Parts: sequence; C-alpha cells; structure tokens
Amino acid sequence: MYLALKTIKGETHYFIRESYRDGTCLRNRDLFDLGTDPSQYIIYPGGNAFYVDETLDDRLRTLSCNYSVYDLDDLFWPFLKPEIRAALSPCRHRGEISRGKRADKEKEEKTLTEIHLFDKRRVHYLKFGHIDQGRIGLVSPKLFNRLINKSRDELEQYFMDTERSLDRSEFKLYVYVIFDLQKYFTELIAKSMPQGLNQNKIDQYFLEEICLLNKDSSFWSGMDTEGNLDEYLIRYVIMFFDSEYGRSSFLDDYIRDYMNSKRGYVPPRRSASVILEEASTIFGVKKDALRKISKKGLTRIYRQMAQKLHPDKGGEKEKFVKLSEAYNELLKSKT
Repeated sequence: MYLALKTIKGETHYFIRESYRDGTCLRNRDLFDLGTDPSQYIIYPGGNAFYVDETLDDRLRTLSCNYSVYDLDDLFWPFLKPEIRAALSPCRHRGEISRGKRADKEKEEKTLTEIHLFDKRRVHYLKFGHIDQGRIGLVSPKLFNRLINKSRDELEQYFMDTERSLDRSEFKLYVYVIFDLQKYFTELIAKSMPQGLNQNKIDQYFLEEICLLNKDSSFWSGMDTEGNLDEYLIRYVIMFFDSEYGRSSFLDDYIRDYMNSKRGYVPPRRSASVILEEASTIFGVKKDALRKISKKGLTRIYRQMAQKLHPDKGGEKEKFVKLSEAYNELLKSKT
C-alpha cells in the first residue's frame, strides 16, 4: 500500500493505491481517493495521539487489503500537525521485522535479478551521486531491496518522492546519468564533466534513449501504456531541457587539488652571497667579518642596531624590518 500523487486540472490529488501480483507481473489499483487534502482524514482525540478516520479503514477492510495500522500511520505521517510529528518522531523507529514483513530471502534474490537497469541507475545516483555508473554492478544487492515487490506505478511514485531531495542544479546531470548518455562518448570527461561535451549530441541521444524506454515493455510491465510519452517520463524531459548543469564536481576537485599543490610551495632560498651582501650593507660590517662572526656576536650586533632603528626609539620601520630579516637569514646560514 502506498500514497500516489496525480495532478488533475492543476491541483495535486492524493490516492491510496496498492501493488498486487497478477500472474507474472505486478499491477496497481486505486483503493481510496483522498482528494487534495489528506489531513481531513486525521482525527486528534487529544494530547499527541491521532488516528485515521474509520470510514477510510472500513473501506480498506472491505477491499480485503493486506495492511497494518503502521502502514496507515506512515501514509498520513507527512500530513500530521508539525507539533504532533515532533512529539512522536522518537517512537517511529520500528524495524521491518517487527511489522511481520520479513521477506523470503530466496524470493528477494530472484526478484533482484528482475529489477530494471534504469531503476538501478536511479537508486545508485540518488544514494551516491556518482556520474560514473561503471561500479553499479559492484554494489551490494541490498541497496535495491526497496524496489522489490513494487508495481511500476509504485516505483515511479517512489522515485518522484525521492527525487525531491535533488537540488535544481543537479537535474540535468541526474538525467544525463540515469539515461547512461556517457556510453555514447569516448572522451574522458564523459564520466566526470559532461558540460564539456557536444551538447547537441547529448540532446539527440537523450531523446533517443527516452523514446526507447517509453517503448520498453519489460519496464512498463503491469501498466497500460499509450503511444505518447508516458507522464512519468515527461518530468525527465522537463528536468533536462529546463535546467543547466551545475558546477562540476570534477572541476571542484581539480581546483581543490591545484590549490593544495600550491600550499606546499616554498620560494627558493637566496644564495649565501646575496644574503651577506645585503646584511653587510644593513649592519655596516664587512662581509668577511660577518662570515666569520659567531651566532653570539651576530646577536650582540643585531641588538645594538635594533636599539637605534626600532620605531619606538625614533628609527624607521622599513629599516628595522630589513635589519630583522637580514639577521634571521644570517642565523639560518650559521645553523
């Protein structure tokens, strides 16, 4: 049992639907029309308690639906009053096993092999955000467990909801990835920065791929499709053509690596002769004397000169800075 959204005359309507097995395929059917405001079916008896209107519960029982009270709670959770949700959130962590929904492992493994590659690519990107889908075959099958025993309609409703987590700047890239448009290009940037590719070709390949998916009977198994582009695919056309690529993660990585490589940059050290030449002028001592002088002697001369050149003593700041720099360079040469 799941919540489905459909736009009717410009308004969003909500339906309770269920997926059911019909022979070898999974189909869907409407159970209850919630209208435009599902919250009208929530009853608040007091405190932080709530329950779903009995008329809805009676309708579902009449249809012999297989559901639990937890299923209804989950369906109406987004429509609860915010303060009630905040109060009850800590109590919502119930495992799937506690609901009596432990799936048969053998059946799950069989079903996983029947999951369409397009669905796998969507889950993979929404989970990891990777452009390169070459590693999709290496991930744990458990990643796709959420797709098991769902009709095509329920899957599309699930992805519509999950895709709301995407930022608008990701829309075009997301479509590029899930339709595997990178396979048409040999350039290295096809798996990292598609905005650097020929965009006219990308547009052409996208239209070809979405038309192929629209005609894929295995993808639409259990659904009655017409000749036109299915409404569940139209959203990808809008995502693709009404959006621009966001900033490339590849470009971000390149800039970050370049900056990191420069952080370790150390300017070349000046030669000892250049240091002695400058220090001799500043200290007023011949180069030979500076070369032979001890660290203790150098420090004594520096302190004498600093007394004269320090700004607090009436000296010039620029000369004092040069004196300190020359002193530090000489100290390094004597270490």
